[in-house]
Amino acid sequence: MDDIIQIKDMTKTFGSGDGAITALRDINLDIRRGEIFGIIGLSGAGKSTLVRCINLLERPTEGSVSVAGKTLTDLSEAELRRARQSIGMIFQSFNLLMQRTVLDNVCFPLELQKMPKSQRQERGMELLRIVGLADRANAYPAQLSGGQKQRVAIARAVANNPQVLLCDEATSALDPNTTRSILDLIRDINRTTGVTVVVITHEMKVIEQICHRVAVIDKSQIVELGDVSEVFTSPKSDIARELILPRHEDGSETGVIPQLVGTKVIRVVFNGGTAYEPLIASLAIDCGIKVNILGADTRNIDGKAFGSMLLGLPHDPLQAARAMAYIQDRQDVVAEEVPDYHA
Repeated sequence: MDDIIQIKDMTKTFGSGDGAITALRDINLDIRRGEIFGIIGLSGAGKSTLVRCINLLERPTEGSVSVAGKTLTDLSEAELRRARQSIGMIFQSFNLLMQRTVLDNVCFPLELQKMPKSQRQERGMELLRIVGLADRANAYPAQLSGGQKQRVAIARAVANNPQVLLCDEATSALDPNTTRSILDLIRDINRTTGVTVVVITHEMKVIEQICHRVAVIDKSQIVELGDVSEVFTSPKSDIARELILPRHEDGSETGVIPQLVGTKVIRVVFNGGTAYEPLIASLAIDCGIKVNILGADTRNIDGKAFGSMLLGLPHDPLQAARAMAYIQDRQDVVAEEVPDYHA
């Protein structure tokens, strides 16, 4: 699979002198043709600046950006406008034209290309059927729900048959059920058209639902990159661990019950080759050892089990050692001791 987006040694600085702010530093990233690629980070990490640099809505201070074989940073303004026709973009705020109908919003990029009215309206209706809004073609954005507005924005973004679709926090303003339906729609469009999708988000559940690979950005730099399953199973950076294992405002892990004094705690990571419950049951059946589940953050990705679970082992050192040895002997999980654990 070849790379459709290549970012080399890219830095983006706002301002100059003592007041300069570096939003991105030494970004190197290759995104493969046809994949759904996630970029995740906390607010202010630089992820939205990164996606805007991909289509040069923000021009990098240093480095280069290439999309579909064209180095955008070397193009003239006229050449860049033509190159952007192969890059669609979806925003959090929808950015619809409020005085135009739903159909006219979808047709707008085709109108800019001087496509004849009958052809662009035929294409617009085709797209509205794909996103499930053919019956709202003559409605105005103010008459739509948030999810419907985003569906219109998606239809507009793919009207030109782009090779790349950029999604900048596209579901942040939506409720969970609507978010799932929008992500399913984006995934379906990726599968049917082969468009490469870049998803910018601060929510790990968005990454786990549709992305193939993910880059974690923190303090203006990419600190981790890999398959979603790999990053979920063995996060290398502190920020990835923080994003994967949600915490309460006081810093404690969600879903964790207080530890029994003196209990040895281990973290068991599921890597997609097992189910959660059989491990606990097997410990009881095969070893006669019962463990306490102190907390869990587990999820299903493409039908496979991923995530981690905190287990409190028995007080007895021999039983604890047997339980640890039994778990470590399995090929489908990774176990590590959590020293000085406090819920």
